[in-house]
Amino acid sequence: MLTMSKPSPATTTREGATWILHSKAPFLFASGGQIPGVEVAYETWGTLNAKRSNGVLILTGLSPNAHAASNEENPEDGWWEPMIGPGKAIDSNRHFIICVNSLGSCKGSTGPSCTNPETGKPYRLSFPDLVIPDIAAAAHMVLQSLGIVQLRALVGPSMGGMSCLALLKRQPEIARHFLAISTAARAEPFGISIRSLQREMIVRDPHWKDGAYTDKQWPVTGMRLARKLGMISYRSEPEWRKRFGRDLQNRYNERLFGMHFAVESYLESASRKFIRNLDPCCYLYLSRAIDMYDISEGHEDMQSAFAGIRLDSARVIGVHTDALWPPHQQKEICQMFSANGVECQLKMLSSIQGHDSFLVDYKRFCPAVEAYLGNVD
Repeated sequence: MLTMSKPSPATTTREGATWILHSKAPFLFASGGQIPGVEVAYETWGTLNAKRSNGVLILTGLSPNAHAASNEENPEDGWWEPMIGPGKAIDSNRHFIICVNSLGSCKGSTGPSCTNPETGKPYRLSFPDLVIPDIAAAAHMVLQSLGIVQLRALVGPSMGGMSCLALLKRQPEIARHFLAISTAARAEPFGISIRSLQREMIVRDPHWKDGAYTDKQWPVTGMRLARKLGMISYRSEPEWRKRFGRDLQNRYNERLFGMHFAVESYLESASRKFIRNLDPCCYLYLSRAIDMYDISEGHEDMQSAFAGIRLDSARVIGVHTDALWPPHQQKEICQMFSANGVECQLKMLSSIQGHDSFLVDYKRFCPAVEAYLGNVD
């Protein structure tokens, strides 16, 4: 029988479309650290039914906020706009949809750039070590505040899939169904090496100053280069070849050797837009949390790590061109669920946009998501 664990003392306020859960109880991190309280930001779409049984929780990748789609309170497009809403793949006419901003990201939820109430200064590097289970614990607090004992479904793209797995380990019966998208049960060497280099780029920036950067002296170069490397790993070689080829485009030539190819100019333009999109400390903490995650840690093997998770079904969607979270990792999740008696299907799509396909290739992803979530109850 499902029972609801006792929630922490908390209140909820609203800022436009975003709800903020305020917990005054100390938040205990898996690392052993703690902070005096947390705030967790989330947005919702649709209506929670009388049984509180139609909830669909979306946990996000590294950089998105809680605004996954437009709504009456905020008509601006969200980061997953074509996916969420009335009659869409994640249908707000059927589901009560919740998107939580990850603990550590500082886009409404508490993270390293937030003010420590005990010092009046930003946490920065004094923020406790963050791991994926901490993100899951904060998301669970939101469900408790909403009185949701069991979700209809969990949806986790990219890092969000890891967070969903951590939530299922924390609460094995928290959802009846699980949709994993371009994710993994653990970080592997290729992805770790990319993220490690991104972190080094940031901390080597002269304005990093051991986390003492300011708005006027922001680690611009480190963030810009880290974003470029990230974008290269998020997409695929076939896409770059098809999209840019060897087209010339002489822009941003103030830098040494200039930029003569269209692909160079594209990366520069996109990276400059990202520089202030995510706080450098948040980037470092969340990136490291991904690298540290391994659901099998403390278990005999991967199969035993999945034992005990109670789902009616699971669906894993990935793309063949994803180099950062490659197909064999999608296959592994499905195999482990199946080995533990959970009905699971794997669907690999032919998108050429690599890891980011779930954010751009809606022609393929919307039907694939709808085919699953449109038939779960």
